Amino acid sequence: MHIVVCVKQVPDTKIIKINPKTNTLDRRSAPAILNPYDAHAVQEAVKIKKMLGKGIISVLSMGPPQATAVIKKSIEIGADRGFLISDRAFAGADTLATSYALSKALERISKENPVDLIICGKHAIDGDTGQVGPGIARRLDIPPVTNVIEVSELNESESTVLLKRKITSGYELIQAQVPCLLTVEKEINSIEYSPMPNMIKAARYEPVIWSVNDLEDVDRTQLGLKGSPTIVGKMFTPPKPEGGKRLEGNADEQVKQLMELLSDKKELFAPQ
Repeated sequence: MHIVVCVKQVPDTKIIKINPKTNTLDRRSAPAILNPYDAHAVQEAVKIKKMLGKGIISVLSMGPPQATAVIKKSIEIGADRGFLISDRAFAGADTLATSYALSKALERISKENPVDLIICGKHAIDGDTGQVGPGIARRLDIPPVTNVIEVSELNESESTVLLKRKITSGYELIQAQVPCLLTVEKEINSIEYSPMPNMIKAARYEPVIWSVNDLEDVDRTQLGLKGSPTIVGKMFTPPKPEGGKRLEGNADEQVKQLMELLSDKKELFAPQ
């Protein structure tokens, strides 16, 4: 069983600020971390490997050279090896171009060791689109299963996996054919403390780094800014919600004030 987990280095959104002049994220204002949803994806791969008693876990990321830090963090959680695709040709990629580049890297990884399962976090906390995972699946022509909260069973002999996924009205139980791609929620597991051998391995580990020239059959017009049709018109911090209005006086006076407020907001109660 060969599992590949796609991970991303993101700014810590609890700290990051928005540049008021450019209306873009000021990535220098916050430390870079492993996308939290991707950390749970790596942990789930470790859980599946333990469940089967065998397997290989690879992690794949795209980004600048310093993105090797999230691969090392994944090794610390329990991954076996890591790959980083890093090249100026990938710069400025939106979700469409990112899924294309990652799919080409996955094709090369699979050529060396066929991939059975791809796991991604539900979304990245800096973009929040949830598009890259399904985009990869579409390009590799494998089924995607999104919002997974439990991997119940993996049958190697029948090449199937039994999954529980969250939907608006409840849950779905799905049996998918392997190979397939999963995007996982945080609630799928809890991140375990890393054992000391993993921490030592991560500190010493050097990921495999590929440039665009190391990938095969790449259409460069689909990479980076050239391959990105998405345009972000504006980004801004939403205004803080106004506090509630306090009604003063006796009961009669408060009722009168309440009726006046409701009258002022009567458009909210109009039938749509």
